[in-house]
Amino acid sequence: MILPAIAAGVGVAVVVMLANPFIVRAQDAAPEAAQPAPQRVAEPAPPPDPAAELAAKRDQTRAELETLSKTISLSTDKVSALQQSIADLEKSTESIRQALIDSAARRKALEKQILESEKKLADLGVKEDGIRRSLHDRRGLLAEVLAALQRMGRNPPPALLVTPDDALGSVRSAILLGAVVPGIRKETDKLAADLASLAALQTASAAEKTSLTATMTNGIEEERRMDLLLAENDKLSRSNAAELGAERKRSEELAGKATSLEGLVASMESEIASVRDAAAAARQAEENRKLLTDEQRAQAKALADSGVPDKNRIAPAYPFGELKAKLEVPVTGDILRQFGDADGTGHEAMGMTVATNPETVVTAPADGLVVFAGAFRSYGQMIILDAGDGYHLVLSGMDTINTRQGKFVFSGEPLAVMGAKRVASATALALETNRPTLYIEFRKDGKPVDSRPWWTAKDTGKARNDS
Repeated sequence: MILPAIAAGVGVAVVVMLANPFIVRAQDAAPEAAQPAPQRVAEPAPPPDPAAELAAKRDQTRAELETLSKTISLSTDKVSALQQSIADLEKSTESIRQALIDSAARRKALEKQILESEKKLADLGVKEDGIRRSLHDRRGLLAEVLAALQRMGRNPPPALLVTPDDALGSVRSAILLGAVVPGIRKETDKLAADLASLAALQTASAAEKTSLTATMTNGIEEERRMDLLLAENDKLSRSNAAELGAERKRSEELAGKATSLEGLVASMESEIASVRDAAAAARQAEENRKLLTDEQRAQAKALADSGVPDKNRIAPAYPFGELKAKLEVPVTGDILRQFGDADGTGHEAMGMTVATNPETVVTAPADGLVVFAGAFRSYGQMIILDAGDGYHLVLSGMDTINTRQGKFVFSGEPLAVMGAKRVASATALALETNRPTLYIEFRKDGKPVDSRPWWTAKDTGKARNDS
């Protein structure tokens, strides 16, 4: 009664193994020769490093997702619906900017989902590879088990109640089976459990990939929506295009002469009219806020806390010093390096570095005046925000900048987009990754300070080296 059950279970295992190239084939599992062929004893391979294995699997998964993203496109109906939704918007600076902030928030949420799915798929892949490796390493033992079961199936033990000779054979078979069957059953159960786990992992991976494809499609839709909104926003500010072009050329000249961030900020605020005028207006607004009564200040804070602060404001809604533990990191990604960590050149890092996926949106971490937007020395493409209270926020490593100097931006407003690969710069030295990296530096009165106290609890992760 035991043998048919075992044979049936193993028969299913044989069918599954035949269908999977990573598992030993049935014809290899049951050699016909009476004596098993001698096997060479291989030296045990060193156990794989779990961290390195997971990192390699993440790289492989990321490459597969990049290939998948290139095959996804929006339907004509979806594009038309997007264009119509933008056309129906009120064509005002306030409405367009609010739509941009909302779009950036949705896009960052989708990018976070994609990043989490990427990690989940990599983890499932590592577990799947582990089971396949275990089955491969045990192929000799599994072959012996399957061969033994096949031999017993061809020569079953005789029935007990037939003849005395058969009874003696039954006793001998029972003694032999009593020693052999428990071991065979143990290996059979283990094989069946491994195959079941492998099938479950493959099912989970397929479901995650289906969900991820839908998320990536939504991300592409949101990216297209943001492009349309940026185009509308650009139309609203074309009236002074010639003046902006002249200022941009002058800022490039000043950036070429500046030797430090402090010098760059000082030259921008003194030489560029739009930055100088906006900075003066922001400082005056800060001074006016200090003259408010406690009741007026409480009312202004309540309005800002409600999520609908004045969209025409030209100064931060809050003093920057009051925003600790309230800011969101400008990009979705993994923190590779924190303020004070070794920067690979024998010095300490003056800011934090975040690895992102390609074409990730970069948003303003706080309200601020764009003091500079462009290329600066070894930093690459860079944005400097004046957040008030003597604080400046520096962002660098982007591929495309979608804002301009002299513009006041709101927290959450999209500023730039990351590229496809890491940009070579002084802030990205000794990083073992090819992923795009954003460098973030907070400065108080011209000196770098640790930004960690300002990020929300969900964003203050431990720095780690992600290859």
